[in-house]
Amino acid sequence: MNYDKELDVRGMNCPLPVLKTRKSLNDMISKQVLKIISTDAGSIKDMQAFANQTENSLISSAETNGEYVFFMQKK
Repeated sequence: MNYDKELDVRGMNCPLPVLKTRKSLNDMISKQVLKIISTDAGSIKDMQAFANQTENSLISSAETNGEYVFFMQKK
C-alpha cells in the first residue's frame, strides 16, 4: 500500500503509540496516509478507537510476528 509517512512506535506502550500517531497526523495534509508500526497488542483497539474519535480513516491493520501495522488516512 502506498503511504506518505511512516511512524515506528515499536517498543512503546499505551498511550504513546496513539499520542505519536496524533502528532504525526497533525503534520500531514488531508487524504495523506500514515503507516504505523507497533509492538503493543493494545494498539489494535486503540488505533480503531482513535480513528473513530478523530474521524480519520483506519484503512487497514495487520499483525505479523508480533508487529502490528496500521494504515491511517488523515481526514
